[in-house]
Amino acid sequence: MTEEKRANAAPLGLSGFALTTLVLSLYNAGIITSGAGTVIGLAAFYGGLAQLLASILEWRAGNTFGLVAFFTYGAFWEWYFISSLGIIPITSIGVGITLIAFGIFTLAMWFGTLKTNIGLFTTFLLLWITFFLLGAGAMTSNTTLTHAGGYVGILTAIAAWYTGLATVVAESLGTKPPVGRAILK
Repeated sequence: MTEEKRANAAPLGLSGFALTTLVLSLYNAGIITSGAGTVIGLAAFYGGLAQLLASILEWRAGNTFGLVAFFTYGAFWEWYFISSLGIIPITSIGVGITLIAFGIFTLAMWFGTLKTNIGLFTTFLLLWITFFLLGAGAMTSNTTLTHAGGYVGILTAIAAWYTGLATVVAESLGTKPPVGRAILK
């Protein structure tokens, strides 16, 4: 009996994360100042739903790291979506604490990238910095920290998108993705 070849779900999760993060980070950095509602739909469907789907597919593939990462960040975007609707009021302190908590989670997950590749290592490194900057900015109403978090978020999105899309292109060409060797062997 032959085993069925399954698609790699990681590029979907990384792309959903990257695109949604890029758009929100442009607002956080102050580069775009109007139309922030654009992020709400992306958060619900591409950042949220696509990553939740990717997490289930990673579970089927036996990838615990991918399952936990994509499910958690998919849930983050769903939280962002629900919070943005304004149904339940959330204070800036509450937002800040939530962002810092996601930063702590991301820092722990970053250690799990040490044996993967430079692409994921860089994505998670930049992401935990992004969360801490945005969390501190929200808690203190400091726009400089929020803008810094936005700029680091843009870099995070670029790293995630590169990692995901390099994998898609490499798989379609039958080559190894150019995402760098693992930090630890």
